[in-house]
Amino acid sequence: MRPKNIASALKSLIPAGQPVFVWGPPGVGKSQVVTQVAEDMGVELVDIRAVLLDPVDLRGLPTIGEDKTARWIPPSFLPEAGRGVLFLDELNAAPPLVQAACYQLVLDRKVGEYELPEGWSVVAAGNRETDRAVTHRMPSALANRFVHLDFEVHTEDWLEWAGHQAFPNELTAFIRFRPNLLHNFDPQGSEKAFPSPRSWEFVGRMLSCSPPPDIEYDLVKGAVGEGAAAEFSGFCKVFRELPDPDRILAAPLTSVVPEDPATIYALCEVLARKAAENTAESIITYASRLPSEFGVLLVRDSIRADRVIVNSPAFSRWAADNSAVLF
Repeated sequence: MRPKNIASALKSLIPAGQPVFVWGPPGVGKSQVVTQVAEDMGVELVDIRAVLLDPVDLRGLPTIGEDKTARWIPPSFLPEAGRGVLFLDELNAAPPLVQAACYQLVLDRKVGEYELPEGWSVVAAGNRETDRAVTHRMPSALANRFVHLDFEVHTEDWLEWAGHQAFPNELTAFIRFRPNLLHNFDPQGSEKAFPSPRSWEFVGRMLSCSPPPDIEYDLVKGAVGEGAAAEFSGFCKVFRELPDPDRILAAPLTSVVPEDPATIYALCEVLARKAAENTAESIITYASRLPSEFGVLLVRDSIRADRVIVNSPAFSRWAADNSAVLF
């Protein structure tokens, strides 16, 4: 399922109190989606890394009560009231005894004398066994207690998310140009770094800090691996030598239209960021001169940046002229 559908499913299952397990390869954003869903629903999130627990941690510590009998004091990280999501991240990376300790908590909502409050739901996440990550086979008794959702990387969902971050334009333009490099993980490979939504997020944050040019490539390589870094570096050289977008918008009928697809991708990204009521006519005019697939890309991204574009007379004319491509 694409991230948007995972989020929609969680918003349906969490209020029902149905335990959910989200499966996916490393670095695709499973934890971020769960965190965002809890934030959207306005509920608390308690993130527990099951791999860091010992079997006795969930039950707590024993104490002697006034009646001289042993009672168990639950750990402070377990919720006592309110509404929220108890997130058991990396659950299948935890040792089998820790997973066994989760049985009762997941199904019966109890561990020893502790009871999960009524307004709380259990969500778990983990990597697949085929991803060569640290995992332990989940016992069937525990697996049968969850609804299982498979997380798939989706380029448009990631680009929509990245559009709300302070990432440089060249990063989103590159991912749009080379979507297969958003997540390129080989379980049999030996590289320490590989392209993933998480590692491209690292790249975005690093580039936002304007690192010295002589170390930029090495930083990117350290995040996404040598092959992806080489392609990204070459794309950035093209991107950073683009014509001034303000000049294009000032003369959309006479400005040069590049022939290289990578350059057009990059230019569309830059121009779309300029979308506004006063630039709508120029953007649509220039989009009309591009190959149809790039014209659609430019107009769509401009609308995403500022929906005022759809209210312009130029957009109505362009949509009518390109109805065969749009519909």
